[in-house]
Amino acid sequence: MVDRFFPSLMSLALLSAMTSGCVSLAPPSAAPEIAAEIPAKFNKSGADGAYESAGWWRAFQDPVLNSLLEAALDKNLDLAEARARLRAAEAQARLSKSGLFPQINANLGSNYSDSPLSGTAFGGFGGAGAQRLETETYSSGLGFSYELDIWGKLRNEARAGRSDAFAAAGDMQAARLAVLAETITSYFDIVDARHQIALTAKTIDVLGDRVEQTENRYQRGLVTSFELYQVRQDFRNVQASLPQRESQLAAIEGQLAVLVGRYSSNMDVFLKAEMAPQLIFADIPSGLPIDLLAQRPDVSAAGQRLEAARFRLGARKAERFPSLGLSANTGTQAANVSGVFDIFDNWVLSLGASLTAPIFQGGRIRANIAIADAQYAQQTAIYARTVLTAYQEVGVAMERYEEERQRYRFLFSQLGEAEATAELQSRRFSNGVGSYVEYLDALRAKFQVQSSLSSAGKDVALSRLAIHRALGGNWDLELQNTEVRPVNQGED
Repeated sequence: MVDRFFPSLMSLALLSAMTSGCVSLAPPSAAPEIAAEIPAKFNKSGADGAYESAGWWRAFQDPVLNSLLEAALDKNLDLAEARARLRAAEAQARLSKSGLFPQINANLGSNYSDSPLSGTAFGGFGGAGAQRLETETYSSGLGFSYELDIWGKLRNEARAGRSDAFAAAGDMQAARLAVLAETITSYFDIVDARHQIALTAKTIDVLGDRVEQTENRYQRGLVTSFELYQVRQDFRNVQASLPQRESQLAAIEGQLAVLVGRYSSNMDVFLKAEMAPQLIFADIPSGLPIDLLAQRPDVSAAGQRLEAARFRLGARKAERFPSLGLSANTGTQAANVSGVFDIFDNWVLSLGASLTAPIFQGGRIRANIAIADAQYAQQTAIYARTVLTAYQEVGVAMERYEEERQRYRFLFSQLGEAEATAELQSRRFSNGVGSYVEYLDALRAKFQVQSSLSSAGKDVALSRLAIHRALGGNWDLELQNTEVRPVNQGED
C-alpha cells in the first residue's frame, strides 16, 4: 500500500511545485488614471534640484526645538499607539504567510481500557462467569498536513497581509510626521505668544503714560472729553487683552506638553530656556511630482492598501476552485512505555490526500468575490484621491510660503520706518521741539509693527513646515521593529 501511495504523493507534490509559482487570480497591478497622469512639474516650483528632507528642521538652529522633537519621538502617546498597530500588522502578516507552509504537530498519548467481553458485569457484582478485557496502550507520533496552493489563494492572502504591514509602516511614518509637525507648530506658537505678551505689556505702559498726558491736557482745556474717552478706552482694551493672551499661551504650552508626553507642570526643563529659532527664507527644492508616490507616507500607505485589496480579490476568486490537501501521520504504538521507543518494530504510518470542491454554498463565494471587488474599487478611488490631494497640497504650500515671505519683507521694511519715526520723535521731545504725546504715539506704532512682524515670522516658519510636510519629509529616523520589505508592485 505504501509503495502504491508514494508515487501518487510525489506526483501531487510535483504538481504543486509546478503550479505554485505561476497561477494567480488577482487582477494585474495597474496605477489608477489620476496617478498615471500626474503632471511632470508642480504649478509653482521651488528651487531646482531634488528634494532633500533629512534634518531640515535643524536649520532653525534652536536646541530647545531639537530637544522637544526628540522628546516627542520618545514619549508621544499617539506614536506609541501607532507602533503597537504596526507590530500587530507585522504579526498578522506572519500569520497570513503561515498557510504557505506545512503544519507539523507532535503528540504523546496513553490509553487504559477495562471492559467486559460479554454480559453486564461490573466489578465483582457481575456474576462468577463474567469475563473482562483490560488493555493499556502508549503512542507517539508526528502529524503532517499541507494544502497545495494550486490557484494562488494562500499566496495572495500572504501578499495581502504583507501589503497591510507595509501600509501600517506608512501610517506609522505619517503619524510621526504629524506629531513632529504639530510639535514645531506649537513651539512657534509659544515663541510668538511670548513676544506678543511682552509687546502688550510695553504697550500698556505706553498707553498708561498716554492716558496721564491726555488727562493733564484735558484739565488745561487742550483736548475734548471725547478724545480723553478714546484714549482711556484704548488703554482698557489693551489691558483686557493681556489676560487673554496669557491664557492662550498656557493652552498652547499644555498642548505641547501632551505632544511630548508630559504634564504641563513638568515642562520647565524645556520652556524656561531661551527660545530663539532662526527664520529661513530660502527656496525649497521640490523635486518632481512623481516622487510624491514614494515620499509621502500617506500615498505609499494608500498604494499598499490598494495592493492588499488586489491580492484579496485574487484569493476570493480562488475559492471557486477545488482545494487539494495532503496529510501524513507517523509514529509508534505499543502496550508499554518502553515499546513507544522501539521505532523499528512498533512504527505506524498513515498517508492521505483529499480533494474538496465547492458545489453549493448558498451564494457565499460569489458574495465574497463581490465584496472583495468592491473593496478593490474603493481602495483604487482612495489611492487616486490621496495622490491628487498630495499634489494639490504641495502647490498650495508653495504659494503660501511665497506670500508669507513677501508679507514678512513688507512688514520688516515697515518696522524700519516705525523705528526711525520713534527715534525722531524721541529726539524732538528731548530737544524741546516735539511733544511727549507724539513720542508715545510713535512708540506704540512701533510696538504694533513688531507685533505684526512676530506673527509674520511665525507664519513664514509654519508655511515652510507645510512644504516639507506636503512633500513627505523623511525625518531621518528609521522605523523600529520592522521585519518587512517593500512590495514589488508588479508581483503576481
